Amino acid sequence: MVQKKGGGQRVSDDAEEDLSRVPLQAILLADSFAQKFRPITLERPKVLLPLVNVPMIEYTLAWLESAGVEEVFVFCCAHAKQVIEYLEKSQWFSQPNFSVTTIESHNSVSAGDALRLIYERSVIHGDFVLISGDTVSNMSLAQVLQEHKDRRKKDSDAVMTMVIKTSKPSPITRQSRLGTDELFMAIDPNTKQLLYYEDRAEHTKGTISLDKTLIADHPSISLYNDKQDCYIDICSQEVLSLFTDNFDYQHLRRHFVKGLLVDDIMGYKIFTHEIHSSYAARIDNYRSYDIISKDIIQRWTYPLVPDVQFFGNAATKLERRGVYQASDVAQSRYAEIGPFTVIGSGTSIGNNTAISNSVIGEGCTIGSNISIEGSYVWNNVTIEDGCKLKEAIVCDGVVLKSGATLEPGVVVSFKVIIGERCVIPAYSKVSLLPQPIKQDSDEELEYADEGSGIVETPSITSLADKLDAELKFKLSEMPHWSSSELGTSGGFYIWSLDEGGLEEEWRHSVAHIPADKLAALLQAAEDDLEVSAQDGNVLPPSGELDANTENSEDDLDDLKDDSVYFEREVEATFLRAVHENVVVDNVILEVNSLRLSYNMSFVDCAGAIFYSIMKLALETPHNSTSELRRNAVIAIITWEKLLKHYLQSIDEEIEVILKFEEMCLESAKEFAPLFAQILHLLYDKDILQEEAILSWASEKEGADDTDKVFLKQVEQFIQVFVQLPKAASGSTKHPKKKIEFLDEIHCAFKVAEEHLTWMKKN
Repeated sequence: MVQKKGGGQRVSDDAEEDLSRVPLQAILLADSFAQKFRPITLERPKVLLPLVNVPMIEYTLAWLESAGVEEVFVFCCAHAKQVIEYLEKSQWFSQPNFSVTTIESHNSVSAGDALRLIYERSVIHGDFVLISGDTVSNMSLAQVLQEHKDRRKKDSDAVMTMVIKTSKPSPITRQSRLGTDELFMAIDPNTKQLLYYEDRAEHTKGTISLDKTLIADHPSISLYNDKQDCYIDICSQEVLSLFTDNFDYQHLRRHFVKGLLVDDIMGYKIFTHEIHSSYAARIDNYRSYDIISKDIIQRWTYPLVPDVQFFGNAATKLERRGVYQASDVAQSRYAEIGPFTVIGSGTSIGNNTAISNSVIGEGCTIGSNISIEGSYVWNNVTIEDGCKLKEAIVCDGVVLKSGATLEPGVVVSFKVIIGERCVIPAYSKVSLLPQPIKQDSDEELEYADEGSGIVETPSITSLADKLDAELKFKLSEMPHWSSSELGTSGGFYIWSLDEGGLEEEWRHSVAHIPADKLAALLQAAEDDLEVSAQDGNVLPPSGELDANTENSEDDLDDLKDDSVYFEREVEATFLRAVHENVVVDNVILEVNSLRLSYNMSFVDCAGAIFYSIMKLALETPHNSTSELRRNAVIAIITWEKLLKHYLQSIDEEIEVILKFEEMCLESAKEFAPLFAQILHLLYDKDILQEEAILSWASEKEGADDTDKVFLKQVEQFIQVFVQLPKAASGSTKHPKKKIEFLDEIHCAFKVAEEHLTWMKKN
């Protein structure tokens, strides 16, 4: 831009930068160079797998376009022809101010090879975004780009900025919620420079080794195990040349990032940018596929959600309880569609079929008396009467004959036919293709021949179509499977698991980790924690490690932040249990893992769980105070066992009262008129004891009147139902004095219990 000064014209520094500005570019890797989605990726590239009925790459491209990227270079390797044909038929090649160019390679076996090839093409002319085609985000790039540019002006060695966000790992499984390994990072809190990165640390040692020079050069270091790598990087051009100069750099993190961090000679630096309210996550395995799908359905990724039209998706209508349905779904009036479910266009659903927490693709035929729970059914699938699917993935063109059952964690690849009454065991991978003997990372290249590609139907032509019939139905090689077990029709391979493979399956599956495995892991974690505490080898909670060990305001702020994050995680766990009908014992296991992860007490758990229960009641539709009271009664009675588990002493019970008082004053003021009635309910159900109520009341005696609002509301209740019976010292007489709200609360009890009884019967 030209500015006038003193009657003349001069070009400002910003104007010079504008004139020399190159378009913001991105490199999108359309190959994961991994095997975690086999056998599916032997036939279709990962970036074209449907994520809530939309190919993964569509989310990545839609975000890049909305974030202001102007040129995208899509690197294709395995199944390159499928990716290129898909993009050519899409709308991305015709968007104004957004250029998509494909770069094809037939012999690259790693991300390092891909970046070296791109460097040879000389297509990158400035800073660029490096991302894979299996990433979902709605973050703005403006701030991280500006931070990167500002650093580069001061320090030309600042070659990369990595996007991260907070995500507590489970202390039981040592995994993030996305199923990835626990990640340890050391960051300079002042400059945000990354100093240490390890995603495969030896957890049993209880220690992390940092080079002494790091501590000498950086007076303050923050060590974290609660950060998630979003795999969104802002890179300078030097990154490409560094890959070219060092052929040992293959993996982006394991080789390149860790290599730069230990290289004292070159002096290149990597920095971090943490996002808080925005969303960013990469689909690394089947578990992250499940989690990110749920995040999309629950609208954390807005505007990339099913009911908003963006390239590659057909917008569906959002209905109550998080249900999305296309307008042309043929659904029986006797079918039941549960919460957080997506039904694609052209699908039909028969009588007495129940579907919940699932995604159903386009053109599916679903019969009668079928149960589908927590599963992903892709396009043109036929499911005959009486089938049961729980936490499974079913690919395009699959046919499940009558009475077939898919147990949790099952993956059925393209066009497999499962016979009548056939039961596929948990965590099985079923395919028309035999299991490869070699385990090379580039093996998908061998299957990506010239004949594979995209056809006009939603299905992609399977290579299995070209296999000899004898190969397809070579059932004799499937160990421990007889024809009777396979059903009256159908033929396929069930892939075998290597030693230790079963543990990897349930760690990375779409299925919940089995309760017995969780219980064993929880016990082991508690034992390790006890031993480590005795040895003095326990790492402090994530935060700043400083030579000054005295408590500071920052430490208190960190503790407050941990409490907030813990409460949010408990609420998310609780809501998932509500919507997915998780049994209470399993919820307790998950909350216990969070308690260990955040180093919280039973008091914290009690407060967080009560908050979650009451928030559920508040967010359940109601039109009056009486309906809200009924919601609260139903929620408390339903989850009474869970709440009581964490009421180990009077301290936890007092925390429940304090938490409810806080809600009535701040976040849930609608409950304020009901404080006395809810307190009576908690007392009547033996959730709160007399001692807790009297202790809470006594603490209020010297308080200001403004702090006694709810004490005054319950004075009559305490006198009649708490103090007098306690003073009676065993007397069987109960006071007969009437309190007006008692009839109302007992009526609500009756309605709630009748409702719960009806729910159990139906």
